[in-house]
Amino acid sequence: MGTRYEEFPPDSGAEESRGSVETRGTAEPRFIAIGRILRPHGVRGEVLIEVITDFPERFDVLEVVYLGYDNWRATPYRVRTRRWHREWVLLSFEGCPDRTAAEALREMFVQIPIEEARPLPEGTYYSHELIGLDVITTEGEEIGRISDVLFTAANDVYVVQSTRGEILLPAISQVIKQIDLTAGRVIVELLPGLME
Repeated sequence: MGTRYEEFPPDSGAEESRGSVETRGTAEPRFIAIGRILRPHGVRGEVLIEVITDFPERFDVLEVVYLGYDNWRATPYRVRTRRWHREWVLLSFEGCPDRTAAEALREMFVQIPIEEARPLPEGTYYSHELIGLDVITTEGEEIGRISDVLFTAANDVYVVQSTRGEILLPAISQVIKQIDLTAGRVIVELLPGLME
């Protein structure tokens, strides 16, 4: 029941909530983020990009990307150069000739159209597919609705908005028993302490 990391954080990315998702109702986002621009690199318009996709090989073939701060509005940029720098990617874009122009791109997300999202193995979901799902216990109690997905070193965490406030559910098999996208719900078994 893993969540794919190729997804879009809601704000400018300065927070530690990388990988969480903005949602507008239940509509699917227009773009999906595969990287985040950290800073300019050098003086020729290159930018250093944090890779936030489970498919990093995408960067080897990118022709056009969409840069923006959210997954609803973004501007197309044609990739001029690409190269790997340790675990990061260095990209430059047409129309971005120097460090000053590259500086204006800081903290933007490198995105692709949602239609280009890769099919996932069974039991694995993109974060935007989980946002808005109702959360129900194995006993049938309605808990709330998933509003966010956080990525941590240990496991993903589903943020649930409930009448009792925000609940954080670890995306582990002991807690998440079933995800049914068709029915729009997640069945969970609450471990002691999760609702306190």
